[in-house]
Amino acid sequence: MLLGALVLASCDKEIAVTDAPDFEVTTASTTVKVGVPVTFNIKDGGVNVLSFYPGQTLRDYEFKDGRLIDVKADGATIEFSSSVQQGAQTNQLAVLLSTDFSGDYSSLAKVKAATWTDITSRFTYGTNASFKATGAINVSDLIVSGKPFYIAYKYLTKPQATSGLARQYFIQSFAVKSTKTLVSTAQAAPISLVLADQLAAGFRIIDEKAAAVVGPNFVPYDGAPAQASVSPTRVTLFGNRYLVGSLPIFDPTNSIYDKDNPIYDRKSQAYVPTAVRPKFIAFDPVSPLNDPQSEHWVVSNALSISSVDLGPDRPISIKGDITSSPLTEYKYTYNQPGTYKAVFVASNNSVDNSKQVIKEITLTITP
Repeated sequence: MLLGALVLASCDKEIAVTDAPDFEVTTASTTVKVGVPVTFNIKDGGVNVLSFYPGQTLRDYEFKDGRLIDVKADGATIEFSSSVQQGAQTNQLAVLLSTDFSGDYSSLAKVKAATWTDITSRFTYGTNASFKATGAINVSDLIVSGKPFYIAYKYLTKPQATSGLARQYFIQSFAVKSTKTLVSTAQAAPISLVLADQLAAGFRIIDEKAAAVVGPNFVPYDGAPAQASVSPTRVTLFGNRYLVGSLPIFDPTNSIYDKDNPIYDRKSQAYVPTAVRPKFIAFDPVSPLNDPQSEHWVVSNALSISSVDLGPDRPISIKGDITSSPLTEYKYTYNQPGTYKAVFVASNNSVDNSKQVIKEITLTITP
């Protein structure tokens, strides 16, 4: 018990860092040509952790607390990839943009009350199961400064008895990007500024003939719901089921109607917790919901062009802990000419506190 008390007492005691690291860094010259390594001569001084900001884009100490890019004065592009399979119907998919949608997703009538501009023809689409990228398509001409805008995918199911079976479309890799790019001093290609990706777009389904009751099993005649779905990475657009009497759901001997089916038995290994035994409804050959024309929309959250938060710039870790060997030098190569503030952050750390030394050297990198 006494030993335990001593251990607890020691755990409560703060572990202090008494001294800042005795760290120094110098260079033989502050002017170096592109492609020639800069040699930093280091007096390690027993430093625990050493990080390096070369002063390049996304690795600049000035932006260690965050990098926010103002893009209000710039336009935007939209891109996504699509594929299609099954069926034979044509002209089922449209892409639209609105700047006056109210944000009321409660019904298709509310959505269609807004002014939507059809931008379908601006994009190219997949023609089979292989995904095809649209490339970045400029929509700046449709965006109103200071106002949010919405993107919608409109899907139309025509009567399948006369128009063929509905097709299934997949949309992924959706992104809205600023037409402004961040010029990189670390690489040749500029950095894209993403305003919203597929997850942030927050697409949701608004269905014209959604079922009045939606359960784990399809219940005929409660409606003619679309077979659309939205996940964090993909939008699936697919029409309502084409109902004919030969479908298994219209067979009263189908096992889903059997109360003794083990999927409904909690004691069975075949038990399915989400399974609900549906009520059998015989096929009605004259129901208007067997093969209706219907549409559903998948509409984004409000999207805006204001700023892009790239988060904090990150350093290069040179030394990670006290067990690492002392350093005498560090070499780094700049591939673009310019003036850079190279910053070293040396720290001695404990679980309770930290003491830092920051050293800065201004470098001129010549062509």
